[in-house]
Amino acid sequence: MVRGKFITFEGGEGAGKTTQIKRLAEKLSAAGLQVTTTREPGGSPGAEQIRALLVNGEAERWSATTEALLHFAARRDHLEKTVIPALDAGHWVLCDRFIDSTMAYQGYGHELGRDIIESLQAIVVDDIFPDLTVIMDIDPEEGLGRAGSRAGGEDRYESMDLAFHQRLREGFLDIAKRAPERCALVPARDSIEALESRILDLLRNRLELDLT
Repeated sequence: MVRGKFITFEGGEGAGKTTQIKRLAEKLSAAGLQVTTTREPGGSPGAEQIRALLVNGEAERWSATTEALLHFAARRDHLEKTVIPALDAGHWVLCDRFIDSTMAYQGYGHELGRDIIESLQAIVVDDIFPDLTVIMDIDPEEGLGRAGSRAGGEDRYESMDLAFHQRLREGFLDIAKRAPERCALVPARDSIEALESRILDLLRNRLELDLT
């Protein structure tokens, strides 16, 4: 069995990750590939329980350190129960957020710093890194405006102040700069169709995937 590919989607609130994951999953399935779509925090029963603690409630509910620990606890369960089994079964795994979100949100946004996140990452993630990370870049004010129009709650992070979201965007830009071989920055202001085309080109060029 050939191991599947692991593709993660990152970006600030309202960047449109969920839409692009759905469209890409449809394309890959139509090409005959087995696809697993998932998300963080969440993606496994235990991790979904932790997600509820993180995305609901007051903005000040957790300290930055506690928040990071909760994310990594959820991530380990997600890896063990969902991501690793799917990859071993040859699936292409499309994940809405992964390690870069923790670095951006807690490391940069909450100013916890890179060292703590990298130390936790070494313990929890080990060598399970994405084959490709698509970072969807959006102006924080525009993204928050989009996110505010969504229904369904889970708005704890959206309720954090604009300065937090500006640091968050700077964090994602720095992450992309530090790991250009893995990360690709795409402008989220493009149309849905233009974004889809860019992402498909990334798969063709970086993962040598024939989608014709």
